[in-house]
Amino acid sequence: MYGISLFLSEEMTDETRLYIKKMSEIGFKGIFTSLHIPEDDVTLYAQRLKELGQIAQNANMKLMVDISGEALKRAGFSFERLDEILSIGVTGLRMDYAISNQAIAEASQYLTIGLNASTISADDVKELRSFNADFTKFEAWHNYYPRPETGLSNQFFNEKNRWLKQSGFQVFAFVPGNQRLRGPLQEGLPTLEKHRYDNPFSAALDLNENYQVDGVYLGDPEISKRTIHQFETYNRNQVLQLEVSDLGSRYYSHILGEHKNRQDEARDVIRSADARFKKISTVESEVLRERKTGSVTLDNLDYGRYMGEIQITKNDLPANEKINVVAQIIPEDISLLRLIKAGRAFNLIEKGTL
Repeated sequence: MYGISLFLSEEMTDETRLYIKKMSEIGFKGIFTSLHIPEDDVTLYAQRLKELGQIAQNANMKLMVDISGEALKRAGFSFERLDEILSIGVTGLRMDYAISNQAIAEASQYLTIGLNASTISADDVKELRSFNADFTKFEAWHNYYPRPETGLSNQFFNEKNRWLKQSGFQVFAFVPGNQRLRGPLQEGLPTLEKHRYDNPFSAALDLNENYQVDGVYLGDPEISKRTIHQFETYNRNQVLQLEVSDLGSRYYSHILGEHKNRQDEARDVIRSADARFKKISTVESEVLRERKTGSVTLDNLDYGRYMGEIQITKNDLPANEKINVVAQIIPEDISLLRLIKAGRAFNLIEKGTL
């Protein structure tokens, strides 16, 4: 599942409400927020949480709230009265710190509980079981990391997730936004460091497909309209949308449209499965160009029976007089190339049309 993040330090504007509505409509199922309250904003945060809870209910979205025990109490709620927080639309609590395993076990009888994926241990699992915790209500949530260079390594993340899945947890993690980033650093809020400046869409797919993750949330408050459209198209028909720049080739329009990577996946290039069967009389050779990563190419008549084959380079390759370089995948979509595995469908569309 996919979700978004919103923060109670900001008021619920009409723009925010429209954003939530749009994200719900394209298939996002959850909202994450934090209830770590500054000393002078207790009443304000409590009111905004109630507003957000109502919005989540109206959009039929889950609402997970990151808390400490003290913050919950200061906002006017209590572990002894969890029915009150459920009544305002909160569906889960992510227990951050200073909350005992016994309190967590008792709370799991009432609502979904998020545990810190990076720090939960086998001893914690054993102790939670001793307190008769309802493990069907537990989810393991990784942190997001505002400071560059502090996000998790791929290896640690994969190994931790393997253990979490073996222990029966669903795993949740974050990817950065690319429109409105959370301050004060505004350097993205990813779980994996490698995703910090990545396209949120490709980062989300990467987590889903390569890291045993069950839920992916946008860490930052907003993504761009073009990225929303990429999520929407993929959720609707499982097709990746990639924008391309025209390099001045007479064959530019020929490479646009729907494609599918061949089942025999190549190491260096993505090969459009049906490209050679498209109707085209003759492909003349054009200006000789290096094939940089993300080059969209068309084999010319010098390649004999391969004439008309359309490829996208997955890494830098040398110029080849038998191959015309027709277009270039835009920088924002280069990271999607690693996700186009055997048989995957993708669309090449003109830059600026998303």
